[in-house]
Amino acid sequence: MPKLLDLIEKLLLILIMLATLVAVGAEIMHMVRYQKVELSDLLLLFIYAEVMGMLAAYYNSNRIPVTLPLIIAMTALSRMIILQSKELDKIVLIYESGSILLLSIAALIMSMKDRVSLEKLKQRGMP
Repeated sequence: MPKLLDLIEKLLLILIMLATLVAVGAEIMHMVRYQKVELSDLLLLFIYAEVMGMLAAYYNSNRIPVTLPLIIAMTALSRMIILQSKELDKIVLIYESGSILLLSIAALIMSMKDRVSLEKLKQRGMP
């Protein structure tokens, strides 16, 4: 049963990779068609690049660093703010900005935790 779950997991990750590549191609075609590149387009491409990086990190280490999804979430919230900035109520803008701040703090804490964990492993003589 664990082998079946591993196979399903690998297939889902390949599907996510293919879907991300299709989305990148569609976004690039959109920019070429309209001959215009906006900040929201670049942020969307950055999100796609982070998803690809997260998949690569998983294949290299069999684990996903928690900071990568946090960075993706921060980028997505930034993109939402940029796209909806004219229609947003000021309180919603404060909430979304606060969410980015909280995610940033969480990413900082998690990266500090990872460093401490790696140092502990080195002290124990583990690679």
